[in-house]
Amino acid sequence: MTIELKNYANDIKLNLSSILREDSNNPLTRKQTLAIALACAYSTKNQIVIEFIKEQVGNTLSSAEIEATKGAASVMSMNNIYYRFVHLASNKEYQQMPAKLRMNIINNHGIDKVDFELYSLAVSAINGCGMCIDAHVAQLEKANVSKNAIQDTVRIAAIINAAATAVTIN
Repeated sequence: MTIELKNYANDIKLNLSSILREDSNNPLTRKQTLAIALACAYSTKNQIVIEFIKEQVGNTLSSAEIEATKGAASVMSMNNIYYRFVHLASNKEYQQMPAKLRMNIINNHGIDKVDFELYSLAVSAINGCGMCIDAHVAQLEKANVSKNAIQDTVRIAAIINAAATAVTIN
């Protein structure tokens, strides 16, 4: 399967090809790159992009890793809205109030903690939640994940999101 993009989205097509190509200089593993892309595709809700990335993933990811990408996309879609509100609200009292949101998957995802944090960071970047971005970056830095790997994670998110936009307006 290929994603058909018009000439105005040629940069997106080239960037998409670049992030999906295996590269020994990539600070992320191949599995991390594909899983981040899949979590981002789910986050965009664009079925064409989801199917395209699922095809790229093939049998590379375990069922637990695939479920974790879905879990990250789902729980971050809730958290990103809530915590973006808390962050942006002029009344800072909301920051002191309990969220009362269930989010057990953040600690019970069945995969490597760093990988789940990477997926969550990417989805949070797409959804534009500064509080969540800061929290995930802090966890990744605490786990000694390189700044290049963190940047690459967000670059993947940006490109997958742009591909979904381009496909939608094609």
